[in-house]
Amino acid sequence: MANKLISEIGLPKSIANIFAARNIVTAKDALSLTEFQLMELLDVGWAEVTSAVAHISAIVCPPYQSALSLMEQRVKNEHLAGHLPTGLKGLDEALCGGIPFGVLTELVGPAGIGKTQFCLKLSLLASLPSSYGGLDGHVIYIDVESKFSSRRLIEIGTKSFPEIFLMKGMAQKMSGRILVWRPASLSEFTERLQQIKVSLHQNEVKLLVIDSMAALVSGECEQGIPRQHPLGWHVSFIKSLAEFSRMPIVVTNQVRSQSSDEACQFSFQVQRWKETKEDHARYGSHLVAALGVHWAHAVTIRLVLEAKSGQRFLKVSKSPISAPLAFPFDITASGMSLLSDDGIELTGPDINAIHSQGHSDIINFNGESLQ
Repeated sequence: MANKLISEIGLPKSIANIFAARNIVTAKDALSLTEFQLMELLDVGWAEVTSAVAHISAIVCPPYQSALSLMEQRVKNEHLAGHLPTGLKGLDEALCGGIPFGVLTELVGPAGIGKTQFCLKLSLLASLPSSYGGLDGHVIYIDVESKFSSRRLIEIGTKSFPEIFLMKGMAQKMSGRILVWRPASLSEFTERLQQIKVSLHQNEVKLLVIDSMAALVSGECEQGIPRQHPLGWHVSFIKSLAEFSRMPIVVTNQVRSQSSDEACQFSFQVQRWKETKEDHARYGSHLVAALGVHWAHAVTIRLVLEAKSGQRFLKVSKSPISAPLAFPFDITASGMSLLSDDGIELTGPDINAIHSQGHSDIINFNGESLQ
């Protein structure tokens, strides 16, 4: 909310124009200054400044609400609090209906584990007619690594929904609703991302997929840009885009090797590096999500895809509405398929661990390949 635009807050036009003229664009810009600083900068009186600050504060810091009022509001605005069903019964039940609208959902896991397969299936589900359980809309699919496959998309559609895709012309119609864009750089992505907000309602977009954000950052690092590329603006903008559009936004993330400093960063997680090494030996994992802690805090739902003991698992690693659960799965001709709808509840280090047994092509931002 701190990055909410002053122009969208509803200030009187006269005072809003003065804020704009002095390059005070967001609520954070305004509230970072004292009333006296604002009076001097804006050249207006005390009454105008205090009234504007109170209004901005009320918008970005809304009053407390009871759990009952929140529930009543959700029931009243049920069309704004929907979900995109994934078709995976156990996962949909854990998430109370599927991928939620209006928030960021992240898929993280090693290369080749099934993240793109999951995104292709979600894209089909969003484009399906509502009579078949879909959202009957368009999809914007940002394909950073050129992994999007039209042939695989049609195969998943034909195997999953033969009654639709075997009808004359329906395969072309459904695939025509999925708009694929391949940015060449982070700067191009940044520029186009701002244009997406305008086109959402014009094209009846019901799902945005970014596959993958980490690859954009990795590409910039390879070109000599510092490894810790700031993603603060992207985090805030994508979150505000989800809230503004009330649609599901799914972002994939890669994994990288975990350093000893990171493993011992929090005393409540591990006490000594020796214990960390014992955990690695026990759980077979030394991988973490590539985009770091700041990005992780922005994500509402984190789904981890991993391989362990010869089996793939989909884990609900972070969710405000579900316990940490793991579901065994396979990738079939129809896409991802759960082997059991009964999730295995996770405890201890296994909640955040990312296993990669059987996968050697792990992305490492140091330019090394993990074996």
